Amino acid sequence: MTATAAPTVLTARAFLLDMDGTLVNSDAVVNRVWRAWADRHGLDGDEVMSVVHGRQGYASMALLLPDRPMEQNHAENAWMLAAETADMDGVVPVPGAPEFLAALSGVPHALVTSADVDLSTARMAAAGLALPGVRITAESVGASKPDPEGFLKGAAELGIAPADCVVFEDSGAGIAAGRAAGMQVVGVGPRAGLHAPDVVVQDLTQVRVEPTGDGTVRLHIG
Repeated sequence: MTATAAPTVLTARAFLLDMDGTLVNSDAVVNRVWRAWADRHGLDGDEVMSVVHGRQGYASMALLLPDRPMEQNHAENAWMLAAETADMDGVVPVPGAPEFLAALSGVPHALVTSADVDLSTARMAAAGLALPGVRITAESVGASKPDPEGFLKGAAELGIAPADCVVFEDSGAGIAAGRAAGMQVVGVGPRAGLHAPDVVVQDLTQVRVEPTGDGTVRLHIG
């Protein structure tokens, strides 16, 4: 199904939500930290930025520096997470995110992010957003998006079959992970439309949640 042919109403029992680019606009920080890393390694900043969204840092580094030992990627990933956690300048909610999360009260949902616990806690707080009760972070998985592990774990913790879940994502890696998990995917923002999710929204103001009373939720898009 292409984005243009997607239905305007999706039905689900649970929602799995990416954080950066989906609920929280952290692009200012991500650009600062990753472009500094690119300069340090003599890489083109634009090329680096085309890779990093959605993945854990070590996985992005492995793609950008394929001949480097993975131990170095993990070591620099730890430095990068600390640098991002210390920098909240410019972190804001994606339009509609507070209202969207409020509408999910009582509906099974989870945060599924490539950030770790500290970074996800700090960014959600900086954006003024409440953390969902279920959170799948970098510490929860052995493989980064585009591997579906995080979304499958989120569905399992919620007790909902993957086919009954809808993923919200902004990145190519995240959209691929949601598809690989067997879930419908709503793409959020300009990056998402390049990766053929089931439907694309500019931001979360274009999403309306309608619980039906029988355990399902209608998601109105547009």
